[in-house]
Amino acid sequence: MENCIFCKIAQKEVPSEIIYEDEKVIVFKDLNPKAPVHLLVVPREHIASVRELEEKDKEIIGELFLVAKKVAEKEGIGESGYKLAVNVGEGGGQEVFHLHIHLLGGWKNGKR
Repeated sequence: MENCIFCKIAQKEVPSEIIYEDEKVIVFKDLNPKAPVHLLVVPREHIASVRELEEKDKEIIGELFLVAKKVAEKEGIGESGYKLAVNVGEGGGQEVFHLHIHLLGGWKNGKR
């Protein structure tokens, strides 16, 4: 998508603090963190939302969750626990219309 900020980050057209990347997925810090660790796990391929997922997207959905697990461990929150959240549509709180998973954690003793 031409004006998609996440596509621009994935293509390195817009700077971001990238934590992890491979050929299918990129992970970067959220600019408006809601937790001590707040990362966005994003497919490089533009998929606007969960509503646009198709049968062919099963593999990338699995990749997103496996990368989220890997990054949580790398960030030191794999054992203590973390939250994965996906907002779907405006009514579900989605602000950027490029599928992404919020990876949140790092709260002390689980307190937010």
